[in-house]
Amino acid sequence: MRVLIVEDEPRLLRNLERGLRDEGYAVDTAADGEEGIFKAENYDYDAILLDVMLPKLDGWEVLGRLRKQKSTPVLMLTARDSHADRVRGLDTGADDYVPKPFDLKELLARLRALIRRSANRTTNKIVLGDVELDMRSRTTSRAGQPVILTAREYAILEYLALHRGKVISRTQLYEHLFDENDDTLSNLVDVHIFSIRKKLGQNVIATRRGQGYCIE
Repeated sequence: MRVLIVEDEPRLLRNLERGLRDEGYAVDTAADGEEGIFKAENYDYDAILLDVMLPKLDGWEVLGRLRKQKSTPVLMLTARDSHADRVRGLDTGADDYVPKPFDLKELLARLRALIRRSANRTTNKIVLGDVELDMRSRTTSRAGQPVILTAREYAILEYLALHRGKVISRTQLYEHLFDENDDTLSNLVDVHIFSIRKKLGQNVIATRRGQGYCIE
C-alpha cells in the first residue's frame, strides 16, 4: 500500500515515515500544503495522513481541494482537539481524525481500518482458498501453516486480495506499492509474483495476458 504523509514538523515526519515503512508501506512525504496537494492530485494513494497546521496551504484547504477530485481515504493529524475541529474535519471530507500526540500503534490500526473500508472489507482476515492473510500482523499461512513472504511480496498479495476479482495492471501495482524513490522501470513486479507463486501455489494469482494480474 502506498501512503502520503503531509506534515511540516521534520522529526514527526521522519518518525511517521520510518514507522510506516517498517510496516511495509510505500511512503511519499510532503512538508507543506502545496507539495501535499500536488502529490495527492497527481498520484494514486491508498491513504493520506494529513496535518492541519501546514505552511502555504493548511490541511483544510488541501482536503477541500482533494475532495473535488478524489475520494482517497484521509486521516487528519492535528494538535487541535476541540469538538468543533473534529466536526469540521469530518464534514470537510476526512475519514478519521487523530489528535497529537498519538500512539503509533493506534494510528497504524486506524490506517488499516481506512484501507479496509475503502476496499469494502470488514475484518483483518482475508481467506483465499487454503491461503489466509492477516492484515494486522501482516502474516500469511497456507493450509494452516505459516508462509514467510517478504514485505514487498506480502504487499502485492494483499493489494490483489483486497481487489479480488479485478484485473490489476502492472502500472497500477507500481503506483500503489512503490514510492517515488523506487525504480519503476524494472521487472520487480514479475519477480515478486513468481516468488509468491512458488511459496503459495501457481494458482493463487492469475495472469491476464496484456492486462495484468488478479486473484479470482
